Order: sequence, then structure tokens, then C-alpha cells
Amino acid sequence: MADKLKILFLCTGIDISGHTSKHVNDFKDVTLDLVITVCGHAHETCPYFPPRCRVIHVGFDDPPELARKLAQKGASKEEQLYCYRRIRDEIKLFVKGLPDNLKKRRN
Repeated sequence: MADKLKILFLCTGIDISGHTSKHVNDFKDVTLDLVITVCGHAHETCPYFPPRCRVIHVGFDDPPELARKLAQKGASKEEQLYCYRRIRDEIKLFVKGLPDNLKKRRN
């Protein structure tokens, strides 16, 4: 599914082929003003951030989990990919709405 996900993003002009997950320790020497978590697991298990760092959670559904549940019900690959498209588009709308979307959220 990872290769299909990369293609899915390329279809919108976004190249994520060089993107990787990063561990919070990668940022230990970086002063952060804002952290935005986008999945429930990160929100629940996110480490402590200094008080000067604003942490906001913006919950989006988990596409792999949704696709897995659909696959268990016999859904086609196309139906499973729809989960990724939907969440991709929701995140895109959120990012396009910055910084106004942050003003609406005061976590």
C-alpha cells in the first residue's frame, strides 16, 4: 500500500517519496513553537513538550486502519484507497486554512 500511497500523493502534485517518519528525539535540540498531532496515537502518547511550545491535536481518521477494516469486509483495493484519498484531502484543506484553522483550536 505504501507505493500506492506515494502515487496517490503524486497525483495531487505532492512528492512524498523522500518523506520518512521522525522520532521526537530528532527535535530535542530544536526550539519548537508549535506541534500539531494528527493521529490519536500521537496525541495520546506524545511526549512532554516545554510550556512555551503550543501543542494542538487535529484528529483525522487513520487510513491504514480504515482500509484494513474494509479489506476484512472484502472491499476492493479502490475502495480501500478511497480512505487515503479522503484523509489526504481533509489534511490538505486543514493546511490550506492555516493559520486561521489554528485560531479555531485552542488546545
